[in-house]
Amino acid sequence: MRLWVAVAGAALPMAALAAPVTVSVTAQGETVPVGTAAADAADDPAIWRNPRQPLRSLIVATDKKAGLYVYGLDGKARDFSPDGRLNNVDLIGMGRRGVIVVASDRNDEAAARLRLYRLDTRRAKLVPLGTVSGGAGEAYGVCLMRVGARLHAFSVLKDGTVAQVSITLGQGKPRGRIVRQLKLETQPEGCVVDQRSRRLYVGEEDRGIWAFDAQATASRRGRLVAAVDGAQLVADVEGLALAPQGRRGGWLIASSQGDNAYALFRLPGMKPAGRFRIAAGRLGSTEETDGIAFHPGAFGPRYHAGLFVAQDGDNAPAAQNFKLVSWADVLAALRR
Repeated sequence: MRLWVAVAGAALPMAALAAPVTVSVTAQGETVPVGTAAADAADDPAIWRNPRQPLRSLIVATDKKAGLYVYGLDGKARDFSPDGRLNNVDLIGMGRRGVIVVASDRNDEAAARLRLYRLDTRRAKLVPLGTVSGGAGEAYGVCLMRVGARLHAFSVLKDGTVAQVSITLGQGKPRGRIVRQLKLETQPEGCVVDQRSRRLYVGEEDRGIWAFDAQATASRRGRLVAAVDGAQLVADVEGLALAPQGRRGGWLIASSQGDNAYALFRLPGMKPAGRFRIAAGRLGSTEETDGIAFHPGAFGPRYHAGLFVAQDGDNAPAAQNFKLVSWADVLAALRR
């Protein structure tokens, strides 16, 4: 299959810009530390919101040295799947197939796998479904898109390849087929799909955020929509998340790891829309964040306007964990 190198359409200027204001918020909750101590281990979260009982919502997150956790909003671990080096994770509702969780499996660095589970939302347990190929190379990021009854996963490899995998969920093991490959010049990781516009966003760590048409039949060419500029967005670009609003609006959120901040871009045009940090308060601050996740809606009184979750790369003296932030606090700090 032929690979295409993504090229910039209307790249943002790379010259140094005046530093934008970065506001601070504090975490309202946190998970227990991951089991791997004294290592860069916690990495990426995903959120399932319980529509009937929001306080019983769940967070699925990786210990990239050991496996996959399920946490409650109280931060306690409800389940753990010891499946080794699972780097990133995403989840999506698939109707009668249930809530499907997909993790990027890098146990074999020469052959990426996508490891699938069904999230038993009543028991807060992960039910293994099997694996499909995620492409030739080391697995890194993953994000999901639903196309009718079909699941599409974007498998982001360390060498810059993004494999679009069409996954069939049947009564037996899942089956996957690579239907398209994209290519970035340098190392990417975080990605997210806007289901409304069928647009895929991929973070290239040292260059910025790229946008692609997520449809399997679309062009393989992408457009650099937010460049690393040392001000709004500081390398490394890590996790990406969407905070949707209405039919087209909301924000794309990026982990600006180089200065321990989170950058917002207004959708659909990707205009810079503010920055925030998670500062020390009742709980600790966050540093060196890899993965992030956001989900709209009420999650109880602490998170009544949405929940933002960020990996904390320095939770000393304990092992790394994930911090939970009220989206209402972020919007208030930004005066949105």
